Amino acid sequence: MLTKRIIPCLDIKNGRTVKGINFVDLRDAGDPVELAQRYAKEGADELVFLDISATEEERKTLADLVKRVAEKVNIPFTVGGGISSVEDVSKLLHNGADKISINSSAVKNPELINDLVAKFGSQCIVVAIDAKRVNKTWKVHLVGGKVPTDIDLFEWAKEVEERGAGEILFTSMDHDGTKNGFANEALAQLSETLNIPIIASGGAGNMEHFADTFSLGKADAALAASVFHFKEIEILDLKNFLMERNIPMRV
Repeated sequence: MLTKRIIPCLDIKNGRTVKGINFVDLRDAGDPVELAQRYAKEGADELVFLDISATEEERKTLADLVKRVAEKVNIPFTVGGGISSVEDVSKLLHNGADKISINSSAVKNPELINDLVAKFGSQCIVVAIDAKRVNKTWKVHLVGGKVPTDIDLFEWAKEVEERGAGEILFTSMDHDGTKNGFANEALAQLSETLNIPIIASGGAGNMEHFADTFSLGKADAALAASVFHFKEIEILDLKNFLMERNIPMRV
């Protein structure tokens, strides 16, 4: 059985790690390179860095940050935020990123997924999808959750897979930062629909939530931020907890 993955997420704004609730009310969580080093030592399987403001200026900052992180950590890491071209991806991978994540740019130009897969391979192309429930259906949102669309989560996820993406990072905006658990029903439906790995994001508050998203949500990986940043959950303790529940982990 494939091991499940634990992935700390570092949201980056102006070169600092930040964390909010429902995509707003941001507070500082520390230096991203120092946090990355800490997580690598503590047993994280991968890391995700998301430039949540992603202006042109900060994308350059992100490329420099990628280089600094690559020099300090020995686990795979994914980088996202403001990526909209083959050139953007080439620079980030050249600076040491293992995978890149695209979100709004993929919705606006779905052919970008095909182009990136053709150039770099499925294994390093992650498509992030931010969605929330609107009138009992899950709708995709863009630009850090600020722009609603009429696109159905499950239809878009299927198209993303068909275009060759290697992985989907699904964030429930309704659950983000609430610490009330992941969106396991939606995750389970995604898992039944797709054949590529799904990373669950949004809602981690305790160890049981991770167990639930692997067992009930059928997620392949679980991503969280504040519970790790502020040491509410230690990664090794979490992995031991999950293994006791027969959830396979890499330690």
